[in-house]
Parts: sequence; C-alpha cells; structure tokens
Amino acid sequence: MTGELRAIGTVTSTLTDRAAAPRQADEGAPDAWIVLDDDVAPAAADIRAGDELVVVTWLHEADRDVLVTHPRDDTTRPPTGVFSTRSPDRPNPLGLHTTRVLEVDGVRLHVDALEALDGTPVVDLKPVLPTRTQER
Repeated sequence: MTGELRAIGTVTSTLTDRAAAPRQADEGAPDAWIVLDDDVAPAAADIRAGDELVVVTWLHEADRDVLVTHPRDDTTRPPTGVFSTRSPDRPNPLGLHTTRVLEVDGVRLHVDALEALDGTPVVDLKPVLPTRTQER
C-alpha cells in the first residue's frame, strides 16, 4: 500500500465513554460536530444543511488485534469473524456513519445522530448517493 491515511478533522461529541455509547446511530446517538482542519476547508465548501453524508472515522479506541468476536458482545451468540460484524474492534478500525448535516459554520459541520466518541479522528466525508432503485 502506498500513501498515508491522515485525519482531516475530529468529532466533537457528548459521547466520551465507549462502554456507554450507542452501537448504531438509531440507538440514541446524539448530535455532534465534525470539526475539519483548515487546510481541507475547500473540499467541504459545497456541503450544506440537509445534505446526507457518510462520515468515515478512525475508531482510535479499537483493539486492532481482534479477529473474532461475539456479535454485540452477546456471549450467547456464536463467535463470528469481525468482517461479518459491525464491531469497532478489527484490524483496520474504520467507522462508517450515515448522518445529516444540520448546520455549517465555517469548518464545523453540525450533524445529527453520530455514534462516534469525542475526539474520534475523521478521515473522509462522502455524499450519500441515491440507490439505483431511487434513481428510476
């Protein structure tokens, strides 16, 4: 692999405890702010309130040595390879979060329902595109 992965910003959130954080956005995740680095501001110039984004994060508190887990830490469920789960513990702990922009304030994006912890590095933003069935 060539190149280098680098953070383009960070999450500012009321979520500070991994154990207490919701596992998915629809499980009670709070609004949060994505604070972008000034040097990437031109890349976000077209983002507006109402836009849906996929926020790609680096799950910095993850255990990168985990390959098999009980889904949702439920020991009654069989051990499962992490690539078949949404576990944050995995070799390359990238998080994918679909969210809606509520407000844009310079390099700060106020978004709804983001289940990332305060201080989580943001590595990319992508627009949510309509699915093929939605385009027809």
